[in-house]
Amino acid sequence: MAVEMNYCMQCGEKLEEKYLESEGKNIPWCPKCNDYRFPVFNCGVSMIITDEKHEKILLIRQYGGDQYILCAGYVNIGEDAENAAVREIKEELGLTAKSVTFNRSHYYKPSNTLMFNFTAVVDDVDAVPNEEIDFWKWMSIEEAEKYIRKNSLAEAFLKGYLHGEYHFPQYPEKPYRHK
Repeated sequence: MAVEMNYCMQCGEKLEEKYLESEGKNIPWCPKCNDYRFPVFNCGVSMIITDEKHEKILLIRQYGGDQYILCAGYVNIGEDAENAAVREIKEELGLTAKSVTFNRSHYYKPSNTLMFNFTAVVDDVDAVPNEEIDFWKWMSIEEAEKYIRKNSLAEAFLKGYLHGEYHFPQYPEKPYRHK
């Protein structure tokens, strides 16, 4: 179930449920604007960053966390997901992606975000991280799989990439709050 919309984003009027035949279900409806309001969500990217030989994977720790995750970030308005992946790698790690390949998407309920996962090949192994990154490390494939944060979306994307089968974690009902 998506995040529930209760009020119109245009005028603030309380929304009603109204059947829309082309959708085959009830959709939020604004009686003041006389228009349907479809669910809104964030778009984000996460990247499995690898060296040119595909022997190493770069994992990061950030915001005081003690577990390894994938480099990730939000897609800006007007930006393609592929370009966001390249930008985030450059901004957060100072690395240039030579190629970016789409792997899989998944709706991440805790932050109301549709995540797009990519594999990014970089031509340099010497990262120059910005203030968002606390620590980064190139790891063997086995190490990356061992040390990635357990029961996380990052782990699901990494293992799916490595093994070809995606198993996404169950999410808590309470909303995610970033510290």
